[in-house]
Amino acid sequence: MDKLKRVLSGRDAEEPSVLAEAIDATSLGWGTRVKGFIACFALGCLFSLLGSCLLWVPKKGLTLFAVFYTLGNITSIGSTLFLMGPMKQLKRMFEPTRLIATIVMLWRKEGLALLFCILQFFAMAWYSISFIPFARDAVKKCISVCLS
Repeated sequence: MDKLKRVLSGRDAEEPSVLAEAIDATSLGWGTRVKGFIACFALGCLFSLLGSCLLWVPKKGLTLFAVFYTLGNITSIGSTLFLMGPMKQLKRMFEPTRLIATIVMLWRKEGLALLFCILQFFAMAWYSISFIPFARDAVKKCISVCLS
């Protein structure tokens, strides 16, 4: 827990971390960037959920779904720019720990739209938290506690 506090506060003198690199690359503080990420990610999820609900509107449903779902994805993906700059994000999205989430995020397939929407929500969330130090470990631990 102490290491997490040191890393999040930027006082980890052992080695330069991803967090230290991210802090150096922007003028926003870590807390501001996390708040911006959460706000944009929540708004993106809301747009995507609204688009999924509008899928069943007669005649215009598919168009409304496409517009709101796409807007939600753009907003959600854009939210990660608060955590990492755009260039670092592009470089790191194909690392082995994020490759599957990136493929699922970018993969488009006709049919089974709702199933892929749900998978895409999980992939986007998993990809996004990979930019927050120790967040994946915390989510894994929380899920294991909830399931046991």
